[in-house]
Amino acid sequence: VGTNVVVLTVTDINGNTNSCSASVTVEDNIDPVALCQPVTVQLDGNGTGLLDPADVNAGSSDACGIDAFTLSGNAFDCDDVGTQTVTLTVTDNNGNTATCDAVITIEDNVVPVALCQDATVQLDASGSVTLSPTDIDGGSAGACGVSSLVLSEDTFGCAEIGANVVTLIVIDINGNASTCSAVVTVEDNVAPSTICQDVTVQLNATGEGSL
Repeated sequence: VGTNVVVLTVTDINGNTNSCSASVTVEDNIDPVALCQPVTVQLDGNGTGLLDPADVNAGSSDACGIDAFTLSGNAFDCDDVGTQTVTLTVTDNNGNTATCDAVITIEDNVVPVALCQDATVQLDASGSVTLSPTDIDGGSAGACGVSSLVLSEDTFGCAEIGANVVTLIVIDINGNASTCSAVVTVEDNVAPSTICQDVTVQLNATGEGSL
């Protein structure tokens, strides 16, 4: 491929010869064959994932060889979870190109980090208290964000005075879940209510009376 010098030799019927030179330009204008395949990309603990063109290539070829593979997009994050379409561009050694599309499935299968902290709660005047999951959460996090926090038990009464072990369930926005445990100490520091009323005591024949 390119410019090549050739020599043409002419011989007549009596054996006389002469020659001349010519430039022969060889061109490759045939596009390569681009072949793609679907790929699944798993996000890491930071919520990011990278795709290599070789992962998408499904056997692309060219008669004179391939120079490079490039992707229309190779970096993904939490916003890309689901299916995305990328284009693979195949460039041969002579600058000809061809493209194909591939469906990329982005998945977040990393469970969130569940962090718990112990808590102390006070019973109210009715002898009960309700605990919020955020009271137990010690900074739980998911690569793509936390969707919800759920407690195994959130309502306590007189029967639970003392130490109680509860489980915090942390669920991220892609449905992955993890748990941690915390000790909830229930206290009753509410003084009882005292209500008095006046009474009249009758003394008996011996001058005594009891209340």
